[in-house]
Amino acid sequence: MDAIQLHICDSRCPPSCSLANKAQQAVNQRSRAVQVIDLHCHVFVPDVERLTAQEERRRQENARMRLTTGEASSQYNDERMLPDIAGKLVDPGARLEDMERLGIDLQVLSPSPSHYCYWADETLAEALVDVQNNAILSLIDQYPEKFSGFCALSLQHPELAVAQLETAVKNGFRGAEISTHVEGTPLSSPALEPLWACAEKLGAVIFIHPFGADLGDRLDTHYLSNVIGQPLETTIALSQLIFGGVFDRYPNLKILAAHSGGYLPFYPERSNHGYRVRPEAQTMKYAPSEYLRRIWFDTLVYTPEAVQALINSVGVDQVVVGTDYPFDMGAYDIHALVNELTELSPEEREKILSNNAKRLLGL
Repeated sequence: MDAIQLHICDSRCPPSCSLANKAQQAVNQRSRAVQVIDLHCHVFVPDVERLTAQEERRRQENARMRLTTGEASSQYNDERMLPDIAGKLVDPGARLEDMERLGIDLQVLSPSPSHYCYWADETLAEALVDVQNNAILSLIDQYPEKFSGFCALSLQHPELAVAQLETAVKNGFRGAEISTHVEGTPLSSPALEPLWACAEKLGAVIFIHPFGADLGDRLDTHYLSNVIGQPLETTIALSQLIFGGVFDRYPNLKILAAHSGGYLPFYPERSNHGYRVRPEAQTMKYAPSEYLRRIWFDTLVYTPEAVQALINSVGVDQVVVGTDYPFDMGAYDIHALVNELTELSPEEREKILSNNAKRLLGL
């Protein structure tokens, strides 16, 4: 099992790649006084596969994902990507080695999005959430200085999800990870109002992370289901929360968006224009861009120019580290990336690496 690399070289890179050297140098020179916190990292719990192995809805979900991902990408995932990262998803030793190499001090663990299983009935859903949350808690208990966590929720059963979130926060979780919709039901649905009320009351973070793209076979080539589809899913989910008035009803709700919130922070003026000229879009108190400064966003846009554009849109106080460990679409050169944000002061760079996450998580 290969170690996570700071810079993924390709055939065009020379034997001594300057990007790789720059990334490693940035890690070596980092201040150990700053606790670097990664809020986007996943854990795989094999018991979920055992519990769902005989479920027809699971088989249907897998078939649908294979269709939307495309055969070439599905085959690559099965034969290359997933075998390469399988150990990292379950082995804390490999994870800790990579954290040291990457200059990450604390990971906030979240379940694998493939284990949402929002199709499950209440009995199975409760069992699936229990095994995931217990597995993450076990890792946190073993390495409390290295791991914190976001729990799983049975979002398709809102009353159960509320009880699960209350239990999880009581047990030490900092929030929950959810998908961008619940089997087609938007996150702005009235059915989820109790969850938002509970999350706000508890101060729990809700980490929104998509699982695939709900666009049929339109993105089934070139891994577009992930490259384009995942950010689009997050864009839709955040837009529905904003236009659905969720942030007006729950002004202290803590939402963290994966993949830098998709496309929304980089094109807010179209939403603002729609709000100004369309009566059916005037469903909240303020222009849509105002709500972006209430949401937290990870750094997973790969370049300092893109991160700076994100900061210009949402403010430096709303940006935190997110690597997407250990997947191949992740970005692991965190220290080199933040060092290149030359428009920021050292104090602002420290906010991104550490202090914003501490404030968000209540550490």
